[in-house]
Amino acid sequence: MIDFRYHLVSLISVFLALAVGIALGAGPLKEAIGDTLTGQVDQLRAEKDALRAELDVTALDLQHAQASLASVAPALLDGVLAERRVAIVLVDEVPAEVLEQVVARLAEAGASVTATVTVTEAWTDPERRSFRQSLAGTLVTYLDPAPAQDAGTGTELAEALAQGLTTAVPENPDALSENAAIVLDLLGGDAGLITLAGDVTVPADAVVVLSGPAGSLEATTAAQDVAAEDLAEPTDEEAALLAARIDAGVQIATAVQARSTGAVVAGGALTDPSVVLALRQDESASIQVTTVEDLGTLAGQVAVPLALAARISGTVGHYGASPEATSAMPPRVVLPPVERVAVVVDPATVTTDAPTAQPEG
Repeated sequence: MIDFRYHLVSLISVFLALAVGIALGAGPLKEAIGDTLTGQVDQLRAEKDALRAELDVTALDLQHAQASLASVAPALLDGVLAERRVAIVLVDEVPAEVLEQVVARLAEAGASVTATVTVTEAWTDPERRSFRQSLAGTLVTYLDPAPAQDAGTGTELAEALAQGLTTAVPENPDALSENAAIVLDLLGGDAGLITLAGDVTVPADAVVVLSGPAGSLEATTAAQDVAAEDLAEPTDEEAALLAARIDAGVQIATAVQARSTGAVVAGGALTDPSVVLALRQDESASIQVTTVEDLGTLAGQVAVPLALAARISGTVGHYGASPEATSAMPPRVVLPPVERVAVVVDPATVTTDAPTAQPEG
């Protein structure tokens, strides 16, 4: 039976243990514990300083590489797209400064921009599905060639956009056809599936499609560094909307490649899901459409006109730093002077306008 004496002995034992611990901690073990902790702190501080120094060296190397590329970019791009007319299609949010840099690099390559088109959320809004189906039925009457009857609404809209940007008057290859102008007006205007930065009067030879994410490399890296548990899982509705946007980007990229001399799809750091990755993983699209990643960097922006020139010459590639890329940078291909030939057509045989540009590769 537990009595008062048992409790007294227990208390004395506890206090004795505490006293011994304090005595040891303040005496023989004090220096050993202190030295161990001090050594660990010094080691961690040294490792931190080494990592910071390594990061500073890497950042300095990157700055030097960027400066070197910026200095040679004009000579590297000079004349590779001489006199080519390029339409730009934005299928995702792209920062204004990135778009400006792409336009500037195309200009350095000798190209001119005929149109800047933004594909709006209405293109894939599930609540407007019936409207898009009705609109597509009207659009196909202006298309030549028309999509297959079982092509689907998304393919029909993509084909309409492609022909609207690239179809010339047969007798005047420097003028956009009447049907093409009507198609662009139907896609924009009250329908609101696209917005145009200005009037489109000249047909494009080639097309650059810009997709997201296309922000700066620093912003993209910061976003990727967020812990997975801190990211909210997308709802089924959000995932479906994202999948629809990516499908639309793939359809548009495929259509503009088929109706132009060449197309390039460029996005930011390669992510899953994304239009660029979807194209690379598509067995059919990957051998037709060229892609570029890291659009938020100077290297990615310089790669766009180089990749477009290579695609027009017949070379399909996927460029960037990721393992999915076929090469870091496209080859430098200087295209021959462009030839646009007017076609003499018997008016009695013409029912609709047809695109005169044929893919060169």
